[in-house]
Amino acid sequence: MPSASGLRFAFYGRVSTEDHQDPATSQAWQLLGAQALVSGHGRIVSEFFDTGRSRTIPWARRPQAAALLAAMADPDREFDAVVIGSSERAFYGNQFATMAPLFDHYGVEVWVPELGGAVDPRVGGQEELMILLGILSKREIARARTRVRAAMTVQTRDQGRYLGGRPPYGYRLADAGPHPNRSLARRGVRMQRLDTDPACGPIVSWIFAQRLAGHSITRIARALNDAGIPCPAAADPTRNPHRNGQRWVLNTVRAILTNPRYTGRQVWNRQRTDHDLIDPANTTLGYRDVMRWNTPTDWIISARPAHPALVSEADFITVQNLCQGRETAPGRTYLLAGLLCCGVCGRRMESHWTHHRPGYRCRHGHTSTTRPDPGRAPNAYLREDQVLPHLPALHLRLTSRLDPPRSAPVSCDPAPPTPTPTQAIAHVRSEEITLTYEPASRNLTADTPRAERITIS
Repeated sequence: MPSASGLRFAFYGRVSTEDHQDPATSQAWQLLGAQALVSGHGRIVSEFFDTGRSRTIPWARRPQAAALLAAMADPDREFDAVVIGSSERAFYGNQFATMAPLFDHYGVEVWVPELGGAVDPRVGGQEELMILLGILSKREIARARTRVRAAMTVQTRDQGRYLGGRPPYGYRLADAGPHPNRSLARRGVRMQRLDTDPACGPIVSWIFAQRLAGHSITRIARALNDAGIPCPAAADPTRNPHRNGQRWVLNTVRAILTNPRYTGRQVWNRQRTDHDLIDPANTTLGYRDVMRWNTPTDWIISARPAHPALVSEADFITVQNLCQGRETAPGRTYLLAGLLCCGVCGRRMESHWTHHRPGYRCRHGHTSTTRPDPGRAPNAYLREDQVLPHLPALHLRLTSRLDPPRSAPVSCDPAPPTPTPTQAIAHVRSEEITLTYEPASRNLTADTPRAERITIS
Protein backbone atom coordinates (compact mmCIF):
# COMPACT_ATOMS: atom_id res chain seq x y z
CA MET A 1 0.00 0.00 0.00
CA PRO A 2 1.25 3.53 -0.76
CA SER A 3 2.65 5.33 2.26
CA ALA A 4 1.50 8.72 3.46
CA SER A 5 4.44 10.35 1.67
CA GLY A 6 3.43 8.88 -1.67
CA LEU A 7 4.37 5.87 -3.79
CA ARG A 8 7.50 3.89 -3.18
CA PHE A 9 9.37 3.24 -6.43
CA ALA A 10 11.93 0.67 -7.55
CA PHE A 11 14.25 2.12 -10.19
CA TYR A 12 15.42 0.00 -13.11
CA GLY A 13 18.07 0.92 -15.64
CA ARG A 14 20.57 -0.80 -17.92
CA VAL A 15 23.82 -0.14 -19.75
CA SER A 16 25.06 -2.59 -22.36
CA THR A 17 28.86 -2.45 -22.45
CA GLU A 18 31.56 -0.94 -20.29
CA ASP A 19 33.90 -0.43 -23.25
CA HIS A 20 31.88 2.31 -24.93
CA GLN A 21 29.79 3.70 -22.06
CA ASP A 22 30.65 4.66 -18.52
CA PRO A 23 28.30 2.58 -16.30
CA ALA A 24 28.45 5.06 -13.42
CA THR A 25 27.54 8.00 -15.65
CA SER A 26 24.80 6.05 -17.44
CA GLN A 27 23.26 4.95 -14.17
CA ALA A 28 23.44 8.49 -12.81
CA TRP A 29 21.60 10.14 -15.71
CA GLN A 30 18.96 7.43 -15.89
CA LEU A 31 18.38 7.69 -12.13
CA LEU A 32 18.22 11.49 -12.38
CA GLY A 33 15.53 11.25 -15.07
CA ALA A 34 13.57 8.72 -13.00
CA GLN A 35 13.72 10.95 -9.93
CA ALA A 36 12.43 13.90 -11.92
CA LEU A 37 9.58 11.74 -13.26
CA VAL A 38 8.37 10.60 -9.83
CA SER A 39 8.95 13.93 -8.11
CA GLY A 40 5.77 14.92 -6.28
CA HIS A 41 4.37 11.39 -6.51
CA GLY A 42 6.74 9.51 -4.22
CA ARG A 43 10.37 8.49 -3.81
CA ILE A 44 12.76 5.82 -5.07
CA VAL A 45 13.53 3.30 -2.34
CA SER A 46 15.49 0.64 -4.25
CA GLU A 47 17.64 0.49 -7.37
CA PHE A 48 18.22 -2.28 -9.91
CA PHE A 49 20.79 -1.61 -12.64
CA ASP A 50 22.14 -4.14 -15.16
CA THR A 51 25.64 -3.58 -16.52
CA GLY A 52 27.01 -5.34 -19.59
CA ARG A 53 23.68 -6.92 -20.59
CA SER A 54 22.16 -6.48 -24.02
CA ARG A 55 18.60 -5.19 -24.26
CA THR A 56 17.81 -8.20 -26.46
CA ILE A 57 18.11 -10.48 -23.41
CA PRO A 58 14.77 -11.08 -21.65
CA TRP A 59 14.34 -9.68 -18.16
CA ALA A 60 14.42 -13.14 -16.59
CA ARG A 61 18.02 -13.58 -17.83
CA ARG A 62 19.32 -10.18 -16.73
CA PRO A 63 20.63 -10.49 -13.16
CA GLN A 64 19.25 -7.22 -11.79
CA ALA A 65 16.01 -7.39 -13.76
CA ALA A 66 15.48 -10.94 -12.55
CA ALA A 67 16.10 -9.77 -8.98
CA LEU A 68 13.48 -7.05 -9.50
CA LEU A 69 10.97 -9.61 -10.74
CA ALA A 70 11.68 -11.83 -7.73
CA ALA A 71 11.22 -8.89 -5.37
CA MET A 72 8.00 -7.95 -7.14
CA ALA A 73 6.54 -11.40 -6.36
CA ASP A 74 7.11 -10.85 -2.63
CA PRO A 75 3.87 -9.69 -0.93
CA ASP A 76 5.99 -7.74 1.59
CA ARG A 77 8.02 -5.93 -1.04
CA GLU A 78 9.28 -2.48 -0.16
CA PHE A 79 8.07 -0.75 -3.34
CA ASP A 80 4.68 -0.09 -4.94
CA ALA A 81 5.68 0.75 -8.51
CA VAL A 82 8.61 0.51 -10.93
CA VAL A 83 10.10 3.53 -12.66
CA ILE A 84 12.20 3.03 -15.80
CA GLY A 85 15.19 5.22 -16.49
CA SER A 86 14.97 4.77 -20.29
CA SER A 87 12.33 2.59 -21.89
CA GLU A 88 14.45 1.94 -24.99
CA ARG A 89 17.19 0.56 -22.75
CA ALA A 90 14.78 -1.50 -20.67
CA PHE A 91 12.46 -3.00 -23.29
CA TYR A 92 13.27 -4.51 -26.67
CA GLY A 93 10.80 -5.61 -29.34
CA ASN A 94 7.66 -6.99 -27.72
CA GLN A 95 9.18 -7.49 -24.26
CA PHE A 96 6.79 -5.04 -22.58
CA ALA A 97 3.74 -6.70 -24.15
CA THR A 98 4.81 -10.10 -22.79
CA MET A 99 5.56 -8.69 -19.33
CA ALA A 100 2.55 -6.37 -18.94
CA PRO A 101 0.31 -9.20 -17.61
CA LEU A 102 2.97 -9.96 -14.98
CA PHE A 103 3.07 -6.36 -13.74
CA ASP A 104 -0.71 -6.31 -13.70
CA HIS A 105 -0.87 -9.62 -11.80
CA TYR A 106 1.25 -8.26 -8.96
CA GLY A 107 -0.45 -4.85 -9.03
CA VAL A 108 2.76 -2.98 -9.85
CA GLU A 109 2.58 0.14 -11.99
CA VAL A 110 5.30 0.83 -14.54
CA TRP A 111 6.29 4.47 -14.97
CA VAL A 112 8.21 5.51 -18.10
CA PRO A 113 9.60 8.93 -19.12
CA GLU A 114 7.96 8.84 -22.57
CA LEU A 115 4.47 8.84 -21.01
CA GLY A 116 5.28 11.16 -18.13
CA GLY A 117 3.82 8.67 -15.68
CA ALA A 118 2.40 5.18 -15.37
CA VAL A 119 1.50 2.95 -18.29
CA ASP A 120 -2.21 2.17 -18.20
CA PRO A 121 -3.13 -0.57 -20.70
CA ARG A 122 -6.77 0.42 -20.36
CA VAL A 123 -6.04 3.80 -21.92
CA GLY A 124 -6.11 3.54 -25.68
CA GLY A 125 -2.75 3.88 -27.35
CA GLN A 126 -0.50 3.57 -24.28
CA GLU A 127 0.32 -0.11 -24.63
CA GLU A 128 0.71 0.39 -28.38
CA LEU A 129 3.16 3.22 -27.66
CA MET A 130 5.25 0.93 -25.46
CA ILE A 131 5.31 -1.69 -28.20
CA LEU A 132 6.36 1.00 -30.68
CA LEU A 133 9.21 2.09 -28.39
CA GLY A 134 10.36 -1.53 -28.23
CA ILE A 135 10.28 -1.74 -32.02
CA LEU A 136 12.32 1.47 -32.26
CA SER A 137 14.81 0.00 -29.80
CA LYS A 138 15.07 -3.10 -31.99
CA ARG A 139 15.47 -0.92 -35.09
CA GLU A 140 18.26 1.04 -33.42
CA ILE A 141 20.27 -2.15 -32.91
CA ALA A 142 19.59 -3.33 -36.46
CA ARG A 143 20.75 0.01 -37.91
CA ALA A 144 23.91 0.04 -35.77
CA ARG A 145 24.71 -3.53 -36.80
CA THR A 146 24.26 -2.69 -40.48
CA ARG A 147 26.48 0.39 -40.24
CA VAL A 148 29.20 -1.42 -38.34
CA ARG A 149 29.28 -4.40 -40.71
CA ALA A 150 29.41 -2.11 -43.74
CA ALA A 151 32.24 -0.07 -42.22
CA MET A 152 34.23 -3.18 -41.29
CA THR A 153 33.76 -4.57 -44.79
CA VAL A 154 35.18 -1.41 -46.36
CA GLN A 155 38.02 -1.15 -43.85
CA THR A 156 39.05 -4.74 -44.53
CA ARG A 157 38.52 -4.90 -48.29
CA ASP A 158 39.74 -1.44 -49.32
CA GLN A 159 42.10 -0.43 -46.50
CA GLY A 160 43.38 -3.77 -45.22
CA ARG A 161 42.93 -2.45 -41.70
CA TYR A 162 43.62 -4.60 -38.65
CA LEU A 163 40.26 -4.75 -36.83
CA GLY A 164 41.41 -6.09 -33.47
CA GLY A 165 41.38 -9.46 -31.79
CA ARG A 166 44.24 -11.80 -30.99
CA PRO A 167 46.97 -11.71 -33.67
CA PRO A 168 47.49 -15.07 -35.38
CA TYR A 169 50.38 -17.19 -34.21
CA GLY A 170 53.49 -16.00 -36.05
CA TYR A 171 52.51 -12.34 -35.93
CA ARG A 172 52.74 -9.57 -33.39
CA LEU A 173 51.17 -6.13 -33.22
CA ALA A 174 53.09 -3.09 -34.44
CA ASP A 175 52.30 0.61 -34.46
CA ALA A 176 50.65 1.88 -37.65
CA GLY A 177 50.43 5.60 -36.94
CA PRO A 178 47.71 7.85 -35.51
CA HIS A 179 44.08 6.78 -35.70
CA PRO A 180 42.24 8.22 -38.75
CA ASN A 181 39.37 9.31 -36.51
CA ARG A 182 40.39 12.81 -35.35
CA SER A 183 38.71 12.64 -31.96
CA LEU A 184 40.37 9.32 -31.19
CA ALA A 185 43.73 10.58 -32.49
CA ARG A 186 43.53 13.60 -30.16
CA ARG A 187 43.09 11.18 -27.27
CA GLY A 188 46.27 9.37 -28.30
CA VAL A 189 44.69 6.29 -29.88
CA ARG A 190 47.05 4.66 -32.39
CA MET A 191 46.40 2.28 -35.26
CA GLN A 192 47.91 -1.19 -35.18
CA ARG A 193 48.97 -3.66 -37.84
CA LEU A 194 50.35 -7.18 -38.00
CA ASP A 195 54.09 -7.71 -38.22
CA THR A 196 56.15 -10.90 -38.32
CA ASP A 197 57.08 -12.35 -34.95
CA PRO A 198 60.82 -13.16 -35.24
CA ALA A 199 60.45 -16.20 -32.98
CA CYS A 200 57.19 -17.73 -34.20
CA GLY A 201 56.97 -16.50 -37.81
CA PRO A 202 59.58 -18.98 -39.12
CA ILE A 203 57.69 -21.82 -37.40
CA VAL A 204 54.58 -21.01 -39.44
CA SER A 205 56.59 -20.98 -42.67
CA TRP A 206 58.16 -24.32 -41.69
CA ILE A 207 54.72 -25.85 -41.04
CA PHE A 208 53.55 -24.88 -44.53
CA ALA A 209 56.80 -26.15 -46.08
CA GLN A 210 56.41 -29.51 -44.35
CA ARG A 211 52.85 -29.85 -45.52
CA LEU A 212 53.85 -28.99 -49.09
CA ALA A 213 56.55 -31.69 -48.83
CA GLY A 214 53.81 -34.24 -48.25
CA HIS A 215 54.04 -34.70 -44.48
CA SER A 216 50.79 -35.29 -42.62
CA ILE A 217 49.38 -32.92 -40.01
CA THR A 218 49.98 -35.58 -37.37
CA ARG A 219 53.65 -35.92 -38.28
CA ILE A 220 54.11 -32.14 -38.24
CA ALA A 221 52.52 -31.82 -34.80
CA ARG A 222 54.64 -34.65 -33.41
CA ALA A 223 57.82 -33.11 -34.83
CA LEU A 224 57.00 -29.80 -33.15
CA ASN A 225 56.40 -31.53 -29.82
CA ASP A 226 59.55 -33.63 -30.11
CA ALA A 227 61.59 -30.50 -30.84
CA GLY A 228 60.15 -28.78 -27.75
CA ILE A 229 58.78 -25.83 -29.70
CA PRO A 230 56.18 -23.97 -27.59
CA CYS A 231 52.65 -24.17 -28.95
CA PRO A 232 50.72 -20.89 -29.54
CA ALA A 233 49.18 -20.94 -26.04
CA ALA A 234 52.60 -21.41 -24.43
CA ALA A 235 54.29 -18.85 -26.68
CA ASP A 236 51.83 -16.11 -25.64
CA PRO A 237 50.00 -17.28 -22.50
CA THR A 238 48.66 -13.83 -21.61
CA ARG A 239 46.68 -13.72 -24.83
CA ASN A 240 45.61 -17.35 -24.60
CA PRO A 241 44.39 -17.82 -21.00
CA HIS A 242 41.71 -20.27 -22.18
CA ARG A 243 44.34 -22.78 -23.38
CA ASN A 244 46.47 -25.06 -21.24
CA GLY A 245 49.55 -24.61 -23.43
CA GLN A 246 50.88 -28.13 -22.90
CA ARG A 247 51.60 -29.26 -26.46
CA TRP A 248 50.78 -28.97 -30.13
CA VAL A 249 47.56 -30.71 -31.15
CA LEU A 250 46.13 -31.55 -34.55
CA ASN A 251 43.53 -28.78 -34.49
CA THR A 252 46.19 -26.15 -33.80
CA VAL A 253 48.29 -27.16 -36.80
CA ARG A 254 45.18 -27.47 -38.96
CA ALA A 255 44.00 -23.98 -37.92
CA ILE A 256 47.36 -22.52 -39.01
CA LEU A 257 47.30 -24.31 -42.36
CA THR A 258 43.78 -23.03 -43.12
CA ASN A 259 44.23 -19.41 -42.02
CA PRO A 260 44.36 -17.17 -45.12
CA ARG A 261 45.85 -14.26 -43.18
CA TYR A 262 49.26 -15.91 -43.51
CA THR A 263 49.22 -14.90 -47.20
CA GLY A 264 49.60 -11.26 -46.12
CA ARG A 265 46.01 -10.27 -46.82
CA GLN A 266 43.63 -9.10 -44.14
CA VAL A 267 40.57 -11.35 -43.77
CA TRP A 268 37.37 -10.67 -41.85
CA ASN A 269 33.99 -12.40 -41.41
CA ARG A 270 35.31 -15.95 -41.21
CA GLN A 271 32.90 -16.49 -38.33
CA ARG A 272 29.39 -15.27 -37.60
CA THR A 273 27.13 -15.17 -34.57
CA ASP A 274 23.77 -16.90 -34.95
CA HIS A 275 20.92 -16.36 -32.52
CA ASP A 276 19.28 -19.71 -31.75
CA LEU A 277 16.15 -20.01 -29.65
CA ILE A 278 16.91 -21.38 -26.19
CA ASP A 279 13.60 -23.24 -26.13
CA PRO A 280 11.39 -23.28 -29.25
CA ALA A 281 8.44 -24.20 -27.03
CA ASN A 282 8.96 -21.03 -24.94
CA THR A 283 10.10 -18.13 -27.09
CA THR A 284 10.01 -15.71 -24.13
CA LEU A 285 13.33 -17.18 -22.96
CA GLY A 286 15.00 -15.47 -25.90
CA TYR A 287 18.04 -16.57 -27.83
CA ARG A 288 21.54 -17.87 -27.22
CA ASP A 289 24.55 -16.71 -29.24
CA VAL A 290 26.23 -19.48 -31.24
CA MET A 291 29.46 -18.98 -33.19
CA ARG A 292 29.59 -20.71 -36.58
CA TRP A 293 32.06 -20.72 -39.45
CA ASN A 294 31.19 -18.98 -42.70
CA THR A 295 31.99 -20.44 -46.08
CA PRO A 296 34.94 -18.85 -47.94
CA THR A 297 32.50 -17.11 -50.30
CA ASP A 298 31.36 -14.97 -47.35
CA TRP A 299 34.85 -13.93 -46.26
CA ILE A 300 35.94 -10.32 -46.71
CA ILE A 301 39.51 -10.26 -48.06
CA SER A 302 41.68 -7.20 -48.58
CA ALA A 303 42.27 -6.22 -52.18
CA ARG A 304 46.01 -5.90 -51.60
CA PRO A 305 48.51 -7.28 -49.07
CA ALA A 306 48.19 -5.62 -45.67
CA HIS A 307 51.05 -7.24 -43.70
CA PRO A 308 54.11 -9.46 -44.32
CA ALA A 309 53.24 -12.84 -45.82
CA LEU A 310 54.50 -16.07 -44.24
CA VAL A 311 53.44 -18.21 -47.21
CA SER A 312 52.77 -17.41 -50.85
CA GLU A 313 49.20 -17.41 -52.11
CA ALA A 314 49.98 -20.21 -54.60
CA ASP A 315 51.41 -22.42 -51.84
CA PHE A 316 48.48 -21.63 -49.55
CA ILE A 317 45.99 -22.75 -52.20
CA THR A 318 47.99 -25.94 -52.75
CA VAL A 319 47.88 -26.70 -49.03
CA GLN A 320 44.11 -26.17 -48.95
CA ASN A 321 43.69 -28.86 -51.57
CA LEU A 322 45.76 -31.19 -49.39
CA CYS A 323 43.84 -30.32 -46.22
CA GLN A 324 40.38 -31.04 -47.51
CA GLY A 325 38.77 -33.31 -44.96
CA ARG A 326 37.47 -36.72 -45.86
CA GLU A 327 33.73 -37.01 -46.14
CA THR A 328 32.00 -39.27 -43.68
CA ALA A 329 31.16 -42.58 -45.28
CA PRO A 330 27.40 -43.00 -45.83
CA GLY A 331 25.66 -45.12 -43.24
CA ARG A 332 28.16 -44.44 -40.47
CA THR A 333 26.04 -43.39 -37.50
CA TYR A 334 26.93 -43.53 -33.84
CA LEU A 335 23.82 -43.89 -31.68
CA LEU A 336 25.69 -43.58 -28.38
CA ALA A 337 27.91 -40.64 -29.31
CA GLY A 338 28.46 -38.37 -26.31
CA LEU A 339 26.79 -40.74 -23.83
CA LEU A 340 29.73 -42.97 -22.87
CA CYS A 341 32.38 -42.02 -20.34
CA CYS A 342 35.61 -43.91 -19.62
CA GLY A 343 35.78 -45.39 -16.14
CA VAL A 344 39.61 -45.31 -16.18
CA CYS A 345 40.29 -41.63 -16.86
CA GLY A 346 36.84 -40.01 -16.84
CA ARG A 347 37.05 -38.74 -20.41
CA ARG A 348 34.27 -38.98 -22.98
CA MET A 349 34.75 -41.96 -25.24
CA GLU A 350 35.21 -41.04 -28.88
CA SER A 351 33.33 -42.59 -31.77
CA HIS A 352 35.40 -45.14 -33.65
CA TRP A 353 34.50 -47.17 -36.76
CA THR A 354 35.94 -50.64 -36.39
CA HIS A 355 35.44 -53.86 -38.36
CA HIS A 356 32.67 -52.27 -40.47
CA ARG A 357 30.54 -51.30 -37.46
CA PRO A 358 30.32 -48.44 -34.94
CA GLY A 359 32.32 -48.57 -31.75
CA TYR A 360 33.82 -46.31 -29.09
CA ARG A 361 37.27 -45.97 -27.63
CA CYS A 362 39.26 -43.98 -25.10
CA ARG A 363 42.99 -43.42 -25.38
CA HIS A 364 43.16 -41.72 -21.96
CA GLY A 365 44.41 -38.42 -23.34
CA HIS A 366 47.05 -39.85 -25.65
CA THR A 367 47.11 -38.48 -29.19
CA SER A 368 49.19 -39.28 -32.21
CA THR A 369 50.98 -35.91 -31.84
CA THR A 370 53.07 -37.25 -28.94
CA ARG A 371 55.01 -40.42 -28.30
CA PRO A 372 53.04 -42.92 -26.17
CA ASP A 373 53.86 -43.28 -22.50
CA PRO A 374 54.88 -46.92 -21.85
CA GLY A 375 53.21 -46.85 -18.43
CA ARG A 376 49.79 -45.59 -19.53
CA ALA A 377 46.68 -47.75 -19.31
CA PRO A 378 45.74 -49.65 -22.47
CA ASN A 379 43.10 -48.18 -24.73
CA ALA A 380 39.48 -48.97 -23.85
CA TYR A 381 37.29 -50.28 -26.68
CA LEU A 382 33.54 -50.94 -26.74
CA ARG A 383 31.40 -52.03 -29.70
CA GLU A 384 27.97 -50.49 -30.08
CA ASP A 385 26.27 -53.79 -30.93
CA GLN A 386 27.40 -55.13 -27.55
CA VAL A 387 25.54 -52.35 -25.70
CA LEU A 388 22.28 -51.98 -27.62
CA PRO A 389 20.67 -55.31 -26.52
CA HIS A 390 21.01 -54.29 -22.85
CA LEU A 391 19.51 -50.80 -23.14
CA PRO A 392 15.78 -51.77 -23.04
CA ALA A 393 16.25 -53.43 -19.63
CA LEU A 394 18.21 -50.41 -18.41
CA HIS A 395 15.42 -48.13 -19.65
CA LEU A 396 12.82 -50.07 -17.64
CA ARG A 397 14.93 -49.81 -14.50
CA LEU A 398 15.49 -46.09 -15.02
CA THR A 399 11.81 -45.35 -15.50
CA SER A 400 10.32 -47.84 -13.01
CA ARG A 401 8.80 -46.59 -9.77
CA LEU A 402 9.38 -48.02 -6.34
CA ASP A 403 7.95 -51.50 -5.85
CA PRO A 404 4.42 -51.38 -4.35
CA PRO A 405 3.97 -52.60 -0.77
CA ARG A 406 3.24 -56.30 -0.32
CA SER A 407 -0.27 -55.58 0.99
CA ALA A 408 -1.22 -53.73 -2.18
CA PRO A 409 -3.53 -55.62 -4.54
CA VAL A 410 -1.94 -57.19 -7.56
CA SER A 411 -2.79 -55.32 -10.74
CA CYS A 412 -4.27 -57.31 -13.62
CA ASP A 413 -3.22 -54.71 -16.18
CA PRO A 414 -0.90 -56.03 -18.90
CA ALA A 415 2.79 -55.31 -18.50
CA PRO A 416 4.03 -52.23 -20.38
CA PRO A 417 5.60 -52.96 -23.77
CA THR A 418 9.34 -53.47 -23.84
CA PRO A 419 11.03 -50.30 -25.12
CA THR A 420 13.30 -50.38 -28.13
CA PRO A 421 16.99 -49.45 -27.92
CA THR A 422 16.17 -46.22 -29.77
CA GLN A 423 13.60 -45.26 -27.11
CA ALA A 424 16.09 -46.10 -24.37
CA ILE A 425 18.77 -43.92 -25.97
CA ALA A 426 16.28 -41.05 -26.37
CA HIS A 427 15.42 -41.28 -22.65
CA VAL A 428 19.08 -41.29 -21.63
CA ARG A 429 19.73 -38.22 -23.75
CA SER A 430 16.66 -36.34 -22.53
CA GLU A 431 17.62 -36.95 -18.91
CA GLU A 432 21.30 -36.10 -19.62
CA ILE A 433 22.44 -39.43 -18.18
CA THR A 434 26.02 -40.53 -18.72
CA LEU A 435 26.99 -44.20 -18.95
CA THR A 436 30.42 -44.97 -17.47
CA TYR A 437 32.23 -47.97 -18.95
CA GLU A 438 34.65 -50.03 -16.86
CA PRO A 439 36.91 -52.00 -19.25
CA ALA A 440 38.11 -54.46 -16.59
CA SER A 441 34.66 -55.56 -15.39
CA ARG A 442 32.89 -54.65 -18.64
CA ASN A 443 30.16 -52.87 -16.69
CA LEU A 444 28.13 -49.84 -17.74
CA THR A 445 26.95 -47.66 -14.84
CA ALA A 446 24.39 -44.86 -15.18
CA ASP A 447 25.12 -41.68 -13.18
CA THR A 448 21.75 -41.76 -11.42
CA PRO A 449 20.97 -41.88 -7.66
CA ARG A 450 20.54 -45.65 -7.83
CA ALA A 451 23.56 -46.08 -10.15
CA GLU A 452 21.92 -48.73 -12.34
CA ARG A 453 24.50 -51.11 -13.74
CA ILE A 454 24.54 -53.50 -16.66
CA THR A 455 27.20 -56.03 -17.62
CA ILE A 456 28.25 -56.24 -21.25
CA SER A 457 28.39 -59.87 -22.35
